[in-house]
Amino acid sequence: MHDNFQINFSLKGFTSILIGVYFLLGSYVIKTLLDGFLIDDNPAGMMSVEIIEFLVIGIAFFVFLFSSLALFFAGKRTAKRFQYKLWNGKTKAVFFKYLIGFVIMLIVLVIIKNQGFIDYLTPTFLVLYGILLFVFKNKERKQLLVLSGLCLLLALMCILIPSYWYSSLSILGVAHITYGVVVK
Repeated sequence: MHDNFQINFSLKGFTSILIGVYFLLGSYVIKTLLDGFLIDDNPAGMMSVEIIEFLVIGIAFFVFLFSSLALFFAGKRTAKRFQYKLWNGKTKAVFFKYLIGFVIMLIVLVIIKNQGFIDYLTPTFLVLYGILLFVFKNKERKQLLVLSGLCLLLALMCILIPSYWYSSLSILGVAHITYGVVVK
């Protein structure tokens, strides 16, 4: 029996490419929705702020869901190919860390949104996501430090320039795609 979660749930190759594409698509749809809300003749301009808010939260949820499913199915395929057990002690512990990390991220982002600090949502997400990537790196995957550092740098840029959120999320998506292509 293999007891290494790095093989079962790995952020490399096609999985990282998929997560990058999900980031790109999610940020593009949110940007298009928000831009449409500001234009008078656009159908999104007729929606209320609460509906736009609900749609943005839904899009973010689906990005998280599809990214998690990409990790799960890649891990399942790898475990089946090497005839390892997918859910062992380490993978269960890592799954709960992952779940707790995203629940904490969600709670912090909801608190920030409810306090009215909308400009700090993306920097906070990027900092927490960078910390999450840092927590899940191991000795063999030091390249994740580059993604973590990039998240922190992009968060700093978003704090200095609040309208940079779309570019930051797009750069993070491209970085995931590049990481997936380089690290096989």
